[in-house]
Amino acid sequence: MSKRAADAVFQGLYLLTDIRGILRETVPHHRLSAEQRAETEKILGKLEKQISIIREELLP
Repeated sequence: MSKRAADAVFQGLYLLTDIRGILRETVPHHRLSAEQRAETEKILGKLEKQISIIREELLP
């Protein structure tokens, strides 16, 4: 595994932790405010980028 792929895995985990934090704030129904929705979309975009890097590096 390349350093780039390893970094992408860790970055992805940090991003998932950010989503987990948002979910914890919205317990028990997980209804997101407009601000939380925007933040979640931003985080998911970054997560998709990290997944793309992992695919490139591990599944050429």
